[in-house]
Order: sequence, then structure tokens, then C-alpha cells
Amino acid sequence: MNIYDEPKIDCHNHLFDPAHFPYHPDAPYAPSGQEVATLAQFNQVMDAYGVRHALLVQPNSGYHTDNRLMLQAMATGQGRFKGVAVVERQISLDQLAALREQGVVGVALNPALYGVKTLHDAGPLFGKLAELDMFAQVQVCEDQLLDLQWLLEGSSARLLIDHCGRPDAAAGLQQAGFQALLRLAQSGRACVKLSGMQKFADAEGLYGQSHAYVQALLEAFGPDACVWGSDWPFIRQHARVDYGPLLKLAEQLMPDASVRRKVMWDTPRRLFGFA
Repeated sequence: MNIYDEPKIDCHNHLFDPAHFPYHPDAPYAPSGQEVATLAQFNQVMDAYGVRHALLVQPNSGYHTDNRLMLQAMATGQGRFKGVAVVERQISLDQLAALREQGVVGVALNPALYGVKTLHDAGPLFGKLAELDMFAQVQVCEDQLLDLQWLLEGSSARLLIDHCGRPDAAAGLQQAGFQALLRLAQSGRACVKLSGMQKFADAEGLYGQSHAYVQALLEAFGPDACVWGSDWPFIRQHARVDYGPLLKLAEQLMPDASVRRKVMWDTPRRLFGFA
């Protein structure tokens, strides 16, 4: 059985459907053309590659804090989808609980896009997430994690780190930000997405430039705290990215089928509550 036949859950992807869900005026980017990615299109992609479930991530691009498209996908998906929302910092505990009832398992925070200073007031939100046993999903790049240790280590919220921490591929495993990510594994409440290699490695060298980082994360966190994601539909990319080759990349990075089974199926089912 190859990667296409094995059971899989895609834990990082986005929907864009401006024809039916107009973009939010405060969104930092408006995906268009081939970046438009409807629920119907994503279902076709999932079916074509044997992906049974997906963790939908509310995008800052396009929709900002307007989660309606993602919520509709979950409501009509017959259990196929869970979600990670983008919310206002001041969201109430009751509002967060209402999102959880609809299948939202966490909240996305993106200092990689907005800067670490934007999380200076995120402590109360992390507290609410901890109270509801939801994830704080954080996307950082390079050494940003160093400036956020006070928040991530000082909270009891469950942590989900995007895209291998988006290290500087040329800086090596000892770069301070990546080492800080590896230390997070010791907390016992942090998980990491083995995804987004195209965000920190060159398109022509995804395997060669990401292999050492993925192996270090698997060793530190273990397959029981790692999940896989595609980042479909690959917005703002400088080179072509396709779903099938990314699955083959995952197979190369995790040649042991038992490890793939955990990372791509067992672990996300357990962490996010897929049936």
C-alpha cells in the first residue's frame, strides 16, 4: 500500500469562495484566480488522493475573523471536517465555547504575518483556550519563537505549531528558534505540524532542505505529537506546488509506514476528535 491508499487526515488547508462568501475588508490579502479554493474543489482533491478528513484552518488572507465559510463546511461535511478559527482577542469564553460546539478545536495566531508584538495582549485568550481544552495554533518563522516563550511556556493551553516552525533552511538545526521549538516538546502539551516545507525550503530542494528539520521534530515530539498538512491551495507561492507531489514528499520524509500511520491518521484523529 502506498501513500495514496493509506488513510490520511490533512491538518492544514484553507477555503476561499469569494463568489458566495465575500472577503473581509480587513484581510491582508485577497486570493484570486487559481488561489480560489471552494469546498466542492477541496472535496474533489481529498477524494482523488484518499484523504478522509481535514482540519480546516481559517485563513487570515481573504477572511480574517469571518469564519462563516469554514463553519458552513463543517456543518455540512458529515463529520469530515474540524476547524481552527481566527477570532478577536477579546472573544468571550461563551463565544469560544459556541465555536467548539460547531467543531472548532483551536484558534490560529499568526505572528509570522503580523509580528510578535501583536500577541502582547494574548494572555487572556490563551487562558480561555486552556479552560476549554482547545489549541492555540501558532505560526512563527525563523527565531520569532524566542520572543514568545513567555506566552507559550507561561500558559497551560495546548499548543499546535504550524509548518515545522518555519526555520531558516540555511541556518541549520542549531538556530535558536528551532531549538526553542524542540524544547517545547518537553512540555507535554505541544504538537507540531509537519507541513509547509514549501514555505521555508526551495521548491527544487524540498526534501533535501527539509529532511533534517522533519527528522529532528519527529525525534523530539514523537509521532504521537506530530501531524501532517498540505497547506492547500498554496497561496502566495513563488513556484508551482501540487498536492500529489507533497504526499510523495511525506512518504519520503517518513519512509516507515507505521510512523506515517500515526502522523497522518492516528494522531490527528486523537488530537482533534475525528470519528
